[in-house]
Amino acid sequence: QVQLVESGGGVVQAGESLRLSCAASGRTVSSVTMGWFRQGPGKEREFVAAITWYGNRQYYADSVKGRFTMSRDNPQNTVYLQMTSLKPEDTAVYYCAVSGLSGGISLMVEGNFNSWGQGTQVTVSS
Repeated sequence: QVQLVESGGGVVQAGESLRLSCAASGRTVSSVTMGWFRQGPGKEREFVAAITWYGNRQYYADSVKGRFTMSRDNPQNTVYLQMTSLKPEDTAVYYCAVSGLSGGISLMVEGNFNSWGQGTQVTVSS
């Protein structure tokens, strides 16, 4: 069983940047696909980004494409989400998770992920 711990959230102003981290323990995640989801106030959890285990395929929600970049450091068992040009609508709790899929648009489906972290709050003020 893998444990995931997200960090790096905070309060920023619109246009600023943040980098979220997701550290895994309990088992290596270097050979699995990882993803980020978020849940805004009063909203359902939604897909943000995913990266395959070797990092050469990444998937992004249209709402963050061009602003967010997901990366991974397999020796450190950590994935990152670099967020730039943040908007108030990016305000949410951000979660990382593990998927058993190796790639494809099915990664945008929450049900294809497991081993969720507790989340980290990102608040963007206007």
